[in-house]
Amino acid sequence: MGDMGDSETSREEALLSPPQPPPENAQNAPSTSTALKFPVGRRKPVIVIVIGMAGSGKTTLLHRLVAYTQALGIHGYILNLDPAVVSLPFTANIDIRDTVNYKNVMKEYNLGPNGGILTSLNLFATKFDEVIGLVEKRADNLDYVLVDTPGQIEIFTWSASGAIITEAFASTFPTVVTYIIDTPRSTSPVTFMSNMLYACSILYKTRLPLLLVFNKTDVAQHQFALEWMEDFEAFQAAVDTERSYTSNLSRSLCLVLDEFYHNLHNVGVSAVTGTGIDDFFAKVEAGADEYMAGYRVELEIRQAEKQHKEELRTQENLARLQKDIEGSKGQRVVLSSVSAEEAEESDEDEDKLEDEDVDDEQEHDYD
Repeated sequence: MGDMGDSETSREEALLSPPQPPPENAQNAPSTSTALKFPVGRRKPVIVIVIGMAGSGKTTLLHRLVAYTQALGIHGYILNLDPAVVSLPFTANIDIRDTVNYKNVMKEYNLGPNGGILTSLNLFATKFDEVIGLVEKRADNLDYVLVDTPGQIEIFTWSASGAIITEAFASTFPTVVTYIIDTPRSTSPVTFMSNMLYACSILYKTRLPLLLVFNKTDVAQHQFALEWMEDFEAFQAAVDTERSYTSNLSRSLCLVLDEFYHNLHNVGVSAVTGTGIDDFFAKVEAGADEYMAGYRVELEIRQAEKQHKEELRTQENLARLQKDIEGSKGQRVVLSSVSAEEAEESDEDEDKLEDEDVDDEQEHDYD
């Protein structure tokens, strides 16, 4: 593992320097008249964690977001948390590949591809306080921090390192989680329901504002998804065209998730044409407002409860230790993990060894 500070410093000019035109044609570039208006009084940047299945267009969308921020003069900061990616279409200010060598991790720990990604993320998480420090130093000059995650979605969402990284961001900055959905592949009701269940699990796992991003709208419009989310009868009608166990399960779940849909932001975008990027950032701002109004308070309550439990546990351990010290009166204290019989046998073995040492010394003196 290398020093992320040096590599990050060499890259920081990429997005903090004056904006450059996006690599696409000028007709796809956003108009400066759509520049975002940031809430008064909010000085900290919004963390945008981009999560999505492999092939959903997650990295391509992030490239479009980078081009958008540069074209409008919005100050962005890019983090890449995918150690296995070969190349990126954008420049990352902080890149996990500069700190952890994915292939060396696989070789050293005898791991497969997924195990190598997970272990690399775990190693990087041990130094994530440095990442938070680097972002905090530049917080006054930043509007957004865009975080790209591994394509193996379960590695980030359900791993300890993913939770550490998410909570580290959420405890310091307004944080919004975006779940990228492959719209053309979600036209099937069963696939759509699978994506919704995964979005639901992400929401309850992170406990942060969640934005559903229907990508690839240039291939297939996402209006069908909005209709299914707003009218469960329309979804049931679509499910009735299929006859299988999964379709019956999806039919049952659509009513369960009805309340979930009502409290969820969604937006349709195209990473290729740039359609919907304005709405994307508007929904991110709405998520940041929700974070400041409700999620931050809930997070502070959870942190206070956790700290209180740790303090009680520490006091109990100290009281137990004090009680053991007073009860032992200078004698040997038997740990709870060692039974009394084992302690007695250990004492007998020590006495035998001492007797043997005495006999050896007497024989030596006699000789």
